[in-house]
Amino acid sequence: MKFNTKTIHGGQKHDPAYGSVMPPIYQTSTYAQNTPGGHKGFEYSRTHNPTRQALENAFASIENGEFGLAFGSGLAAIDAVIKLLEPGDEVVSTNDLYGGSYRLFTSIFKKFGIIFHFVGMENATNIENYINEKTKLIWVETPTNPMMNIIDIKACSDIAKKHNLLLAVDNTFATPYLQQPLDLGADIVMHSATKYLGGHSDVIMGALVVKDKELAERLYFIQNASGAVCGPQDSFLVLRGIKTLHIRMQRHCENGQAVALYLNSHPKVEKVYWPGFENHPNHQVAKEQMNGFGGMVSFTTNGNNYEAAIKIVEKLKVFTLAESLGGVESLAGHPASMTHASIPKKEREKTGVVDSLIRLSVGIEDEEDLIADLKQAIG
Repeated sequence: MKFNTKTIHGGQKHDPAYGSVMPPIYQTSTYAQNTPGGHKGFEYSRTHNPTRQALENAFASIENGEFGLAFGSGLAAIDAVIKLLEPGDEVVSTNDLYGGSYRLFTSIFKKFGIIFHFVGMENATNIENYINEKTKLIWVETPTNPMMNIIDIKACSDIAKKHNLLLAVDNTFATPYLQQPLDLGADIVMHSATKYLGGHSDVIMGALVVKDKELAERLYFIQNASGAVCGPQDSFLVLRGIKTLHIRMQRHCENGQAVALYLNSHPKVEKVYWPGFENHPNHQVAKEQMNGFGGMVSFTTNGNNYEAAIKIVEKLKVFTLAESLGGVESLAGHPASMTHASIPKKEREKTGVVDSLIRLSVGIEDEEDLIADLKQAIG
């Protein structure tokens, strides 16, 4: 199947009971057995649930993987990946990443003896400077949040294979519509399915997809043992969201480009971060590993004034000031005070998350309305 067909049919079967086209919401915690161990493949819904299983099959299909896992949130999915490690193991992570990932790494897992190195990965060869015999995992986020840096997944894969490391890629911003990291050599793909996969700002969920059976079995064990799973209602909502992923992403990309071009020409805007610009540091890599440039755009204003940035986001009317991204509606955020507030100011500014930075999740509204809203808010 081609991608657009996979979003609708990939990994899916009509319900065997009555031929239901959409998987029913199996709102049950447990399943009847005719004898101890005599069941139809389902015993307890923390371990397996038919609605969640249908979603996990869809996750695997759209990422060209073999095994999908659904979690209660994106951070729960990341948590499961780090639980593959042991005290003393080391991780090389990009230094420009979601603040929640940084908080999980430094405030939770660091105290259990796992060491994290946060490094710039725009030049992938820089990663090797931080690899030693204790390194077990490379954690990549591309495009990065919120600076829209592009990391060469294939180059990272070559390094990971050279040193026998796992490579995990957070594919939340791009979605499998734009890039498929497993095909580029990654071992694990992670999504905050809350975002584009769900697509309607009505669910919290995380996803992992892998190809290797042994790795999948280790992750399934962690998923069941730790129990951070999603419920059947949420599984149904994200499965429904995936069915329109391709048409939504097409419009996100179109509107993202229009907004980026407008901001780039605005006299009060200092810099626009969007990988579609030819002067973007890794524009060529983005062209090679992505099928478009997405709907995420960040920008700074002249003077780098904190209060001025706050006033802009407060004046927006079509864009909603809110956490998160990837929904059909356009959202605006101020990373320094919102998504990246957990990162110390000195550390966040090293990666470009300055006081005036504004991050936009460009939705699927009419582009003229979005540009008019930015025009009145920026002045």
